[in-house]
Amino acid sequence: MDFSTVLLIILAAITALTVVFYQYFYKNPRKGTLKFVLAALRFITLFCGLLLLINPKFINRDYYLEKANLILLVDDSSSMEDAQTASPISELVNQLAANEDLNERFSIHQYAFGSNVQATDSINFNQQNTDISNALSTVDEIFVNGTNAVVLFSDGNQTLGRDYEYINLGTNLSVNPVVVGDTTAYEDISVGLVNTNTYAFLRNQFPVEATILYRGSRTVSKTVSIRLDGTRVHQQRLNFDASKNSQTLNTLIEAQSVGVKTLKIEVEALENEKNRINNSKETAIEVIDEKTNVVIVSDILHPDIGALKKSIEANQQRSVSILKPNVSTTDLEDADILILYQPTRNFRGVYDYVVNSGKSIFTITGSKTDWNFLNRTQQSFAKENVNQSEDILPILNNAFGIFGLGNFNVDDFPPLQGNLGNIDLLKNGETLLYQQIRGVDLNQPLFAVLSQGKQREAALFGENIWRWRAQTYRNTESFSNFDELMGNLMVYLGSSDQRSRLELEFDLVYDNASMARIRASYFDESYQFDPSANISIAIENKNNNFNRESPMLLKGNFYEVDLSDLEAGEYQFTVTVSGENLKRSGSFKILDFNPEKQLISSNHNKLQRLAEKTNGQLYYPDKLDELVNQLSTSQRYLPVQKSRQNVVSLIDFRILLGLIVLTLAAEWFIRKYNGLI
Repeated sequence: MDFSTVLLIILAAITALTVVFYQYFYKNPRKGTLKFVLAALRFITLFCGLLLLINPKFINRDYYLEKANLILLVDDSSSMEDAQTASPISELVNQLAANEDLNERFSIHQYAFGSNVQATDSINFNQQNTDISNALSTVDEIFVNGTNAVVLFSDGNQTLGRDYEYINLGTNLSVNPVVVGDTTAYEDISVGLVNTNTYAFLRNQFPVEATILYRGSRTVSKTVSIRLDGTRVHQQRLNFDASKNSQTLNTLIEAQSVGVKTLKIEVEALENEKNRINNSKETAIEVIDEKTNVVIVSDILHPDIGALKKSIEANQQRSVSILKPNVSTTDLEDADILILYQPTRNFRGVYDYVVNSGKSIFTITGSKTDWNFLNRTQQSFAKENVNQSEDILPILNNAFGIFGLGNFNVDDFPPLQGNLGNIDLLKNGETLLYQQIRGVDLNQPLFAVLSQGKQREAALFGENIWRWRAQTYRNTESFSNFDELMGNLMVYLGSSDQRSRLELEFDLVYDNASMARIRASYFDESYQFDPSANISIAIENKNNNFNRESPMLLKGNFYEVDLSDLEAGEYQFTVTVSGENLKRSGSFKILDFNPEKQLISSNHNKLQRLAEKTNGQLYYPDKLDELVNQLSTSQRYLPVQKSRQNVVSLIDFRILLGLIVLTLAAEWFIRKYNGLI
């Protein structure tokens, strides 16, 4: 309590005494004991009231010792179980946690980590991945104040996250690694990163890229083989030495059958190689049959038909057949896309089938087109029937955005032949090419893409498109630009953008079960996300009798199920929305791959660099006494005396108010009893 507060309290007492003296003694000269009693009560009342106004406080200082933090950070991954020495890691950790010298100097905290960090004193060595950088960063964020020491029990091998050697930690955190496992560097050859596509088309070739790594000093030559569902499809001999310690294998594999295929890349083992688990690696690819059947319906022979067939079949996943318009509808049912070339009255049955089936069509008109029939039969476009032929040059619409045009352009393209007359597009769409006639740019479509509901259409108002394909070859010495445009058009016409109310998100292949997740998004009839749905998933193993049904849990704006407890194998599943006629099915594969088994030697050199960077020191399990001695005697981790300053009110308001009420009441009753009121 400072001097000014003491002075105020003295002034309050003097003020109260002055008022009491004036009221009871100066103006009231009568003598008697009662006067002193009433004067004392009035003094207490006035003095307490003034104390409430002053509210005096005093400062209370509390002194305490703040210990440094000692964080025992234990790698809980499965690789540690095989790397343990004669003394189990759990015993070594318990020795440090129970050490009296360390407890006297430090506040000890214990964490275990794999992919994530958790505070626990239970070590199971069952995590499937190791993320040392995440563990160190998490500890650095938790212990931001004071001086902190980390004792890291690890083999130094990381399978996830950033390189822990280069992370930036606070200057108040030192890392002291305890190297677990064999530090001997054994000669080893392994399969590293494997890159391949997620999907491949049937009877197409897909690329496979694999990196083969070698650790050793001598020259070796080993065979690398690739197997697709157990069948060897590629084999190659690679040479390695101390300087040439990695090779990348690139090859193309043909997809011969539909389904999820297992790719196994395997390298021949070295003589007396200690770790052969990493000599092979599996991945998977799904082969799908995306064969698109295109039918060209024409009543005439024309070079355009041959050009269209070659252009479309440049992609092996598309086949083209040519039919007359008088065929039966059963011959059209296998078609995914219909190209109607210069329709006439003979196309009446074809158009009736298109109306009933809703198939996508590509209409090409020309000099032989019956426009009277075409204007009456279809409701996509209309054209004035002017029987005058003209040469029409194409003008590219650079703002076209329905699908990509690739490198397609119309530079030096010859004109198409078409009839004069205004064209009205009766459905929504965009114009890809406009018309230019006799040097005049017309705001008339030459090539348009239309859509209404699920049906998609395209219309080209001119013949002799074969000349465009030939001109593309003259310009670029390749048909690819023209063929790519036709391919993009076929993709657009053959696809449907109808949205499902139940959408699934999952991978076809998971390297291991810890990564297996399936997500679902469910929308109500207005296509708003519904967080109150009851969604379940039924899972069945294709190779045994395992089956299970479980609910999918809401997580934010999606539903999810965790499948980390499943064994390696192939599974099929069905997601069902309760109370709705909505189901979606799929399949996935879990590979038997454990990244923790790929390395058997501890990376003590990397841990040494980490210790030097953070002003720590590297230790081995048999030198644990040195670690204890260094931590318990280092001047860096001395406890620091600190103080807490508490400002405490000198008076209790409730007691003071009660005392005021009591003295006022006592004074009133005494005056009343003695007839002074």
